[in-house]
Amino acid sequence: MSEQSRRDLAQLLLPVIRWTPERGFAEARPLIDQALALGVGGFQLVGGEQDSVRALAKELQLKSRHPLLIAAELERGAGQQFASATGLPPLAAITALGDIESLRRAARLTAREARTMGVNWNLGPVCDLDMLTENPLIGSRALGNDARKVGQLVTAWIEACQAEGVLACAKHFPGIARVTTDPHRELPVVDTPADQLKELDLHPFRAAISGGVASMMTAHVSYPALDSSREPATLSREMLQWLLRQQLKFDNLLVSDALTLAAVTATRTPAEAAVLALRAGCDVLLDPGELEAALSALETALDDGTLDPERVRQSVRRRLKWAQWASPPNDWRRPSGADTAWGALLADKVLRLEHEPIPPMGVVTEMAIVDDDDDVIGRRADRTGIVDAMRLAGNDARIVSAPTPASGGPFVIALFADYLPGKGRHTLRDDTVAAVKSLIEQAEALQRTVVLVGLGDPRWVTQLGMTHPTILAWSGDRVMQQAAGRGLLRTKR
Repeated sequence: MSEQSRRDLAQLLLPVIRWTPERGFAEARPLIDQALALGVGGFQLVGGEQDSVRALAKELQLKSRHPLLIAAELERGAGQQFASATGLPPLAAITALGDIESLRRAARLTAREARTMGVNWNLGPVCDLDMLTENPLIGSRALGNDARKVGQLVTAWIEACQAEGVLACAKHFPGIARVTTDPHRELPVVDTPADQLKELDLHPFRAAISGGVASMMTAHVSYPALDSSREPATLSREMLQWLLRQQLKFDNLLVSDALTLAAVTATRTPAEAAVLALRAGCDVLLDPGELEAALSALETALDDGTLDPERVRQSVRRRLKWAQWASPPNDWRRPSGADTAWGALLADKVLRLEHEPIPPMGVVTEMAIVDDDDDVIGRRADRTGIVDAMRLAGNDARIVSAPTPASGGPFVIALFADYLPGKGRHTLRDDTVAAVKSLIEQAEALQRTVVLVGLGDPRWVTQLGMTHPTILAWSGDRVMQQAAGRGLLRTKR
């Protein structure tokens, strides 16, 4: 194995750097130093403050021997990952407005804020259709269920994002619309006939390719109709080389989904999955586990002929091409004050009211938090945004465990429930439903009206089957909590 071959293989690895509230990026420092020494081709950033992210991205680029891809999952604006950046509603909420220009503007704002922090690759948009309520992953992340309309929206999002110099990423090829299990827990199998998959599920990806999307992410899902080996798409030469590269003519960057997920590691190590993913057609390998183990496995595979040297060279060229494309020019546009103000107003605009009217709040507003997501590893713990927004507006909002005589106004129940990675459910827990019903009974015993606030995909609230005045806020992100708080106060006494 030559030193050049080792350097080439290292460029195809993309480790994940995680920020913690207690220590920032300090805990990731050993990984960062190791990755830079090996010569990886980029990083995915998860969490952080804007200034610390900007400083880290600059450091990484300066210390690297080659231009890096700095990625982040920013489906809901830069604020989805980075504190003090602008958070945006989920894609489904924006598209529900029926205004494609709002979608374009959201993509532009996200890209401008990302670029300002040194993030040059947005791992979005989701091109998967919203077909099944039983799907534990998609929900409000999707742009809709009409394949042709979603194709148009995907193209608009990609063009707006990449016009700002940030790579977009169409995911998750060939589509996870029909899964009913979570790849974070096990390998999903989609038994849909190939003609249906090609007509519907693949349509948004074809549109993305026509729109010049810079990159695409593979699905950790098995499609027996597309590959009889039943391997997940990430590890399938049939789906990546024949279907995607040959038939659909996609010649840009192909990234695996995280190689540490159970869907690909149940019967193999992440290092073994890295070899199979590269052999199948992936160019860069996201979250490949222990870096030295992954690199050693790739070296061995190249030496023994498992990996074709030309296959590796293709991936090295593609990665470098797009890292250079994203190299920041000196005069790049920054988000304006009007951009960020529009982003803040968008969250208020997408709120949906059901079973109106929303009664006026009392001087003191009591609110109970019911969290159906509190057992999900990695969820955002912040559950105070809604009361913080109300207090900022002058209302004495309080989080309580049950209604009390301290307030005669409406009693608010804020339900956090959404489709989240690793949750593996599409229905509310029994104890969640019981908690909501108990709080309603207690409020009615005090002759208090009840207002529900749904902080997540609206379908979770509708599972309660209740007709109380309801604000649907689409997600539990802080930006949507704050919008919901303002929404509760719009009705004056």
